[in-house]
Amino acid sequence: MRMTEEMRKSLRITVDYTNMTDKYLGDKGYSAKKLDSYKKLSKAAHAYVADNRGKDELFMGWTELPYNQDEIVADILATAKEVRRKFDYFVVLGIGGSALGPIMAFNALCHLHYNDLPKSKRKGPKFFVEDNVDPVRMKELLDVIEPEKTCFNVISKSGATSETMAQYLIISDLLKKKGCDVKEHVIFTTDASRGNLVKISDELGGVKRYVLPDGVGGRFSQLCPVGLLPAAVLGIDIKNLLKGAAYMDKMCKSSDFRKNPALLCATLQYAAMQDGKNIGVLMPYSDNLKFVSDWYAQLWAESLGKNVTLDGVPCNVGQTPVKALGVTDQHSQVQLYTEGPYDKVVTFLSVGSYREKTMIPHGCESIPDVSFLGGHTMEELIQAENKATAFALTKAGRLNYTIDLPEVNAFTLGQLLFLFEMQTAYAGAMLNINTFNQPGVEAGKKATFALLGKPGYAEQKAALDQAASDPEYIV
Repeated sequence: MRMTEEMRKSLRITVDYTNMTDKYLGDKGYSAKKLDSYKKLSKAAHAYVADNRGKDELFMGWTELPYNQDEIVADILATAKEVRRKFDYFVVLGIGGSALGPIMAFNALCHLHYNDLPKSKRKGPKFFVEDNVDPVRMKELLDVIEPEKTCFNVISKSGATSETMAQYLIISDLLKKKGCDVKEHVIFTTDASRGNLVKISDELGGVKRYVLPDGVGGRFSQLCPVGLLPAAVLGIDIKNLLKGAAYMDKMCKSSDFRKNPALLCATLQYAAMQDGKNIGVLMPYSDNLKFVSDWYAQLWAESLGKNVTLDGVPCNVGQTPVKALGVTDQHSQVQLYTEGPYDKVVTFLSVGSYREKTMIPHGCESIPDVSFLGGHTMEELIQAENKATAFALTKAGRLNYTIDLPEVNAFTLGQLLFLFEMQTAYAGAMLNINTFNQPGVEAGKKATFALLGKPGYAEQKAALDQAASDPEYIV
């Protein structure tokens, strides 16, 4: 369906930062003057991102994904159609952004019990994402799929990701034992010309491959083939996903943070960090958006948690992302947010119209505590609880703001993802750090290589052995 400008406007995501202001929070909130004090810094951050967008050497190629993938999208849609025809199961083997993005889109845009639906009611094969190397998990995946009826999407830029490649070795060995041609059951998403998956593809005689572009890091990869292929297999409208991202990008052209949703969110979060609010809670009021929080947690933590500025000055900056779900976590976390330390800023994700309304029937008329619910919908209830939680936090002097989605669909999800990606890029520029590297992650990877005896890591293995737990300190 062709989307008109009027339709796009009706689906526009907005940011309501009322509950961050001194008008409602008193001296705990921000005055217009206080926010304006960040105007120069936010404009500089906007200029940095605008000047460097698309530069692969800075890992900012993700900014162009909404515009430069027409041929790739056409190929993905054709491949997805073939996968749906040939296979009963589709399994992603990946970790980090290679897994969190596909999980998030699946949960947001598919039936919440998709895999439990009969085949006639599903748009595609049963879907699984294996993003860990827990041996129990792998064994129990194999209890619920038939490998000979499964397509495995192996995602790794280098083909050297230990977790993903361990999974691949297990799956390829199993397929061979069942007499299957491995190349007919795998799709690789990897580098264009380098890396181990390219070598494996050549050895197998030509595996279907998609490219993870050079300028796109894993946590920014949902809008490239990493996320688009699994989404297309599931019948998700990937064209509208990209159109939503492009629409948000258009809204981010202004250097005035009051007119640019992503720059506004970055400025609010930066101001909160400067005031010691080192915990950022993301709380969607929608089960469909639950795993947006997982995806966002990696994006925010891995991008901003740095110990040195671009000028080489030690800094140890970043904000710890915390996942919460409304209304579930009103009954587990909100007590802390309302009365605990003043170290948090809460971002609500609110939905204007849910896919289902679900009327609450009248009943229990003699019990007022119950009967008042009759005649309302569950949509009304969850929206009321969302507003009530925001009100309670505000009354307690706690910083919070709301990102409003008119509804959850491919177009609005595309907007939301691009908003968060741009917010992260702006915030990193304001902090004067390298937003797109991950040296802390790499250190752990290298230590794992050493412990498992990978060639070239003997010196680090010796250091690890020397640092082994001392029995004197084990209780």
